Amino acid sequence: MDFGRLITAMVTPFDADGAIDWETAGRLVDYLIEVQQSDSIVVSGTTGESPTLTEAEKERLFRFVVERAGGRARVIAGTGSNDTAHTVHLTKLAASCGVDAILLVTPYYNKPSQEGLYQHFAAVAKSTELPIMLYNVPSRTGISMTAATTLRLAEIPNVVATKDCAPLEQLTEIASQAPDHFRVYSGDDSATLPALAVGAYGIVSVSSHIIGSKMKTMIDAYLNGNVREAARLHAECLPVFKGLFDYPSPAPVKYALALSGLPVGGVRLPLVALTDAEGEYLRQLV
Repeated sequence: MDFGRLITAMVTPFDADGAIDWETAGRLVDYLIEVQQSDSIVVSGTTGESPTLTEAEKERLFRFVVERAGGRARVIAGTGSNDTAHTVHLTKLAASCGVDAILLVTPYYNKPSQEGLYQHFAAVAKSTELPIMLYNVPSRTGISMTAATTLRLAEIPNVVATKDCAPLEQLTEIASQAPDHFRVYSGDDSATLPALAVGAYGIVSVSSHIIGSKMKTMIDAYLNGNVREAARLHAECLPVFKGLFDYPSPAPVKYALALSGLPVGGVRLPLVALTDAEGEYLRQLV
């Protein structure tokens, strides 16, 4: 399974009443693929506000995005939770919707041991034939999966990638020791270019909603040996990378999409929209 170099963790558009705006969702899928050059799309990840989506909404989103993408991009379903049995259930549900792969976040809040993490992911992998991308994001989950655990999981045939927000040292260790079929993706937009330099394959991005085509150009420049041009583009992108995470995500990227002419609505509580002052700061960046 080739997810490509640039994967967008898609926001979920909402209407004025807080329900999913399906018309805008369709336009957003087209925009991410055709304008921002996303190779794959993550649906119902944290950026998609998965904690506040119902199971019925997730199922319909999976089916909707698969149909709308129409094979133009891979569709990766976020089905991870801190309940292994429920994660297995959501994974089977996503598989029935025709998604291409699964994204599994480390179990949050209950803080399992490294052995617990391994057993959790191994159990989900055993329950499905779909390719699995692991997701390690300590700042949100309160638990960090070590390189050793990731490499152990990489030996499972359908565990094919990781999205890791750990420091570059950990990405380096994983990328240098993983089996040939296993690919490392950074989950930190600001680390896109440095991560490539230490062996990562690509990025799972939020900023790609706004500057995906420029990020793709940067990645291509690096892969083609034009490191100076890649560094220049990285420096241009960096203020956006930083600015979109100065406030709780995905409120900033939703605001930025509206500035770009594609309003996708607000966020669901407990998240809140940006204030006028926060929005003005973001306006200067994008």
